Amino acid sequence: MKSSIKRVKMILPALTEATSPYWRPIKYSLFPPLGLATLAAYLDPDVETSLQDEHVEKLDLNDNADLVVIQVYITNAYRAYQIADDYRRRGAYVVLGGLHVTSLPDEAAAHADTIFLGPGEHTFPQFLRDLAAGTPQRRYESSVRTLQGLPPIRRDLIQRHRYLVPNSIVVSRGCPHHCTFCYKDAFFAGGRSFYTQLVDDALAEIARLPGRHLYFLDDHLFGNPRFARELFRGLKGMGRVFQGAATVDSILRDDLIEEAAAAGLRSLFVGFETLSSRGLEGAGKRQNLGRNYTEVVRRLDSLGIMINGSFVFGLDGDDRVVFSRTVDWAVEAGITTATFHILTPYPGTALFAEMATRNRIETRNWDLYDTRHVVYRPSCMSPAELKRGYDWAYESFYRWGSIVKAASGHESAKHSLKHFFYSAGWKKFERAWDLVIRIKQLSQMRPLLEAVLAPVTQPVLSANAGEATGPAHDARSWEATLPLTALE
Repeated sequence: MKSSIKRVKMILPALTEATSPYWRPIKYSLFPPLGLATLAAYLDPDVETSLQDEHVEKLDLNDNADLVVIQVYITNAYRAYQIADDYRRRGAYVVLGGLHVTSLPDEAAAHADTIFLGPGEHTFPQFLRDLAAGTPQRRYESSVRTLQGLPPIRRDLIQRHRYLVPNSIVVSRGCPHHCTFCYKDAFFAGGRSFYTQLVDDALAEIARLPGRHLYFLDDHLFGNPRFARELFRGLKGMGRVFQGAATVDSILRDDLIEEAAAAGLRSLFVGFETLSSRGLEGAGKRQNLGRNYTEVVRRLDSLGIMINGSFVFGLDGDDRVVFSRTVDWAVEAGITTATFHILTPYPGTALFAEMATRNRIETRNWDLYDTRHVVYRPSCMSPAELKRGYDWAYESFYRWGSIVKAASGHESAKHSLKHFFYSAGWKKFERAWDLVIRIKQLSQMRPLLEAVLAPVTQPVLSANAGEATGPAHDARSWEATLPLTALE
């Protein structure tokens, strides 16, 4: 029997921690669900389509959707299953996909008519054809890995006024590295784990976006140096300012970071993760080994690029000293913002498999797998000590004294001011952000963000970029918003 789909509902469920002290409305009002908007581009334009993000709006679950597409990641999994079960009881056809579905397909399949494993750019169109013919499959697994020929993202379905950074964009999939705590290898099993758009297609999508500010949500914007270089050269002269993520080694490798700065890069998420060489080796993060972290900071600072440093606590070998040592270094180095994580063994990763084999997993309550709770047995401290140290690190790094000290470490006074306003604005004015979100005026803050990110000086390209000379100390990007995946 052929299927007639007239109404499609696409849903990104909220984290189940909305009532917890960690819930920050501004954090979950940053980026729209690009993965769902990407899949929506394959729907017939005559089909009534809606996209709802429960992080920024109350869901309308009383509609009569024929097809419901739900994006699942680990800490929204239980909420996603609840919504899926409700729609199925009322007769809707429900599909689930995303990082968590790919990691635990049998768990997800109990709540769906169809599940998707891996990226959905090519399996979702096939599913729509099968559904129209009345022969949908229970499971679709991605094997084709290319971003060529994709239709434009359905950004018309995104409520721009609800997000601080509606101009988020993804121009690649995956990452060329293989860290043990990362979902990537499981999600891209059976095909290439890193690939990019055509540069011309990426630039065309950027040209369609209004305003100046962009945020590249790619796991590793510099992962393909040739692609990145051509992208930055195409961006130069477009009058954009942008943010993204890169690895330590890619910043130190050659002059690509100067090309990025000249194109408008003003803030970079950098996965330092740990100051311990043993910790890096254990996590499979070899791209950081032997790299001079202080040189990374110096180089980015010289280009006027602010740093969001990522750090992981609880790697094997970490003891109670790790917290003060990490925070002290980050403040002394002048890191603008820091994102701290408790090591979390996500199902489907090499880390989870290793810990499960050694009976170190303490709970499989996915609500707690948010990098803020301890879900395993650490090797050199108790779970309570790890949790206390993590909380202390955030409190210590974002004290007024730490913000002032880190800001004052920059050579340029203008850089110091930018650091101060960016760091303080992100963490010290929570009530103001909440008010702006409640009165639906978040879009009015974008000019302020652009002003903070505006260039201080014009970067000068150098063919003799400094190389790392060795570790300064004994020394994750959230997953990109891929089709049928979600930000962790």
